Amino acid sequence: MGTSVQVTPLCGVYNENPLSYLVSIDGFNFLIDCGWNDLFDTSLLEPLSRVASSIDAVLLSHPDTLHLGALPYAMKQLGLSAPVYATEPVHRLGLLTMYDQFLSRKQVSDFDLFTLDDIDSAFQNVIRLTYSQNYHLSGKGEGIVIAPHVAGHMLGGSIWRITKDGEDVIYAVDYNHRKERHLNGTVLQSFVRPAVLITDAYHALYTNQTARQQRDKEFLDTISKHLEVGGNVLLPVDTAGRVLELLLILEQHWSQRGFSFPIYFLTYVSSSTIDYVKSFLEWMSDSISKSFETSRDNAFLLRHVTLLINKTDLDNAPPGPKVVLASMASLEAGFAREIFVEWANDPRNLVLFTETGQFGTLARMLQSAPPPKFVKVTMSKRVPLAGEELIAYEEEQNRLKREEALRASLVKEEETKASHGSDDNSSEPMVIDTKTTHDVVGSHGPAYKDILIDGFVPPSSSVAPMFPFYDNTSEWDDFGEIINPNDYVIKDEDMDRGTMHNGGDVDGRLDEVTASLMLDTRPSKVISNELIVTVSCSLVKMDYEGRSDGRSIKSMIAHVSPLKLVLVHAIAEATEHLKQHCLNNICPHVYAPQIEETVDVTSDLCAYKVQLSEKLMSNVIFKKLGDSEVAWVDSEVGKTESDMRSLLPMAGAASPHKPVLVGDLKIADFKQFLSSKGVQVEFAGGGALRCGEYVTLRKVGPTGQKGGASGPQQILIEGPLCEDYYKIRDYLYSQFYLL
Repeated sequence: MGTSVQVTPLCGVYNENPLSYLVSIDGFNFLIDCGWNDLFDTSLLEPLSRVASSIDAVLLSHPDTLHLGALPYAMKQLGLSAPVYATEPVHRLGLLTMYDQFLSRKQVSDFDLFTLDDIDSAFQNVIRLTYSQNYHLSGKGEGIVIAPHVAGHMLGGSIWRITKDGEDVIYAVDYNHRKERHLNGTVLQSFVRPAVLITDAYHALYTNQTARQQRDKEFLDTISKHLEVGGNVLLPVDTAGRVLELLLILEQHWSQRGFSFPIYFLTYVSSSTIDYVKSFLEWMSDSISKSFETSRDNAFLLRHVTLLINKTDLDNAPPGPKVVLASMASLEAGFAREIFVEWANDPRNLVLFTETGQFGTLARMLQSAPPPKFVKVTMSKRVPLAGEELIAYEEEQNRLKREEALRASLVKEEETKASHGSDDNSSEPMVIDTKTTHDVVGSHGPAYKDILIDGFVPPSSSVAPMFPFYDNTSEWDDFGEIINPNDYVIKDEDMDRGTMHNGGDVDGRLDEVTASLMLDTRPSKVISNELIVTVSCSLVKMDYEGRSDGRSIKSMIAHVSPLKLVLVHAIAEATEHLKQHCLNNICPHVYAPQIEETVDVTSDLCAYKVQLSEKLMSNVIFKKLGDSEVAWVDSEVGKTESDMRSLLPMAGAASPHKPVLVGDLKIADFKQFLSSKGVQVEFAGGGALRCGEYVTLRKVGPTGQKGGASGPQQILIEGPLCEDYYKIRDYLYSQFYLL
């Protein structure tokens, strides 16, 4: 049999809950994503708590709460201690996301699920990989190779490829095939026939009918309309994910139109977020990278967006219409919730949602149809203690300190008794000659003297009745006392922690106000009150989630054509819809497991390891194919002197084989190629390409089905045998490698 693969969902199947999946490959357990929701519901983590201690490695795909929000809690409370792998942006922006989450909660509640130290500890030892970097695991994971690839949904977002013995397991959720302003599209279509594909059905029922230009126009026109009548616009956003695309859209539009309306980006870590993003240009779209290479123009040098890190700065801003992008997108906490309550009763104002709110949140409630006219909101804030409350608090703290000091002294005394109370002669009278003095001279220092009183009998409970002598056990050489250099080395984690508590993150980048919140130890309390908010403002939802729609998902799965398919993360209706489509058109082995249901997706293929003999390789001619080299080999299986299977040269002449064309032709790319050669070309019905006057070219599956059935595809050239026919055929052959 092939590589053993089992998939067990821990959260995020048949619903929109956070993503967390256990993937076991030959006994090596991967936890892929470790998400939580904005409600921080601990019941969602119960399946994870049962397997956390058995996890061997954690792979993170995106830098938002739904994909990594539970990591600090799992590492502190659930026993998760495995190494974590992610791209650099996922690591850095994920860290800032969790800072923002914690600070938002701490300002309105006695949040105690995790602390800033827990966040630092969870992200401190993340192993950062670049796109397409093959990382070879060792130890228990020997032979397994992991690599992140472009997902196209968020900056640094990844599709994970796990390879063992030549078989690929692909984890691809929340990907986007469309190129955006700051991101390239996904590379999922570059994988063909993996052993297992784990993907989501989140948008399986959604079809995007609007072109990007039209969507952007509607988005900007809606904002402009409300600003021009004197209204304010609130965009509830995430901390460091999809908000980056929105910032670029607004920045470019304001530059082109010359608007004077201010734009504010308000989170606890907004300045740090943009500082990091400026240094991640190589992770962004080709257009942004090329622009920086040619003109040194950084797309995130925002000239029309003001970065704010506290609500007071927004309140002190000049009066007038404004656009505010504030976290959290769910409206469960953060500045966005506060601003919504203040602006909701003005009909000139607009709350513009750019993603579907999480289930059970205020944002989801406001996105319902029809939207509510009134909502009950609990508003909380943290205020310093004063007066009698402060005095009572300080007295209680002093009492606790005294008790702690007393306990510490008692413990120290007990330890001292245990270490020095075992003297066999402690209960016998001490008889000394007062006429003599006993000097104890060390080999490296002055004399030490025990001074005792003749006839003094110490009680049995006494540890050191008077003037105890303790032997100095340190070692000396000719140059003095021998020291251990390791005692004076500052550990990296201590240095990082010290940096954090001096107002900086692991690279020293953190807003001063945010750092002051982290260091604020003033006694305080949380006060809450319930409000009935009148929703008179406009509520609009537009799709800027950055995910492929249902039609694209089906097309890409068909192109990838996995041997086995596992569907996760979608409501039941969408999951079953995509499952039936794939069973009927793409793959006979489609699974949609429930929570904690393990499905065995082990490949039916048999894999053998063989050695390529030097005699065989000396006669092989390789041809370059992308980043790889390919060759046709005729050989026979034999054994080496060490009794290992090996491919050896054929004893006789090899029988001829049919020519094999290696490569992947995209009709759209071939159309551009023909146009560059002066051939008149256009798309005809059914995806066919009309080349010149007589020749038509189309791609079909192995059974004649159009659109990519599973298995190798065929390219048909139809037309009379004329000069154009042979010319088009030669051009077509030039796109492949002939073996």
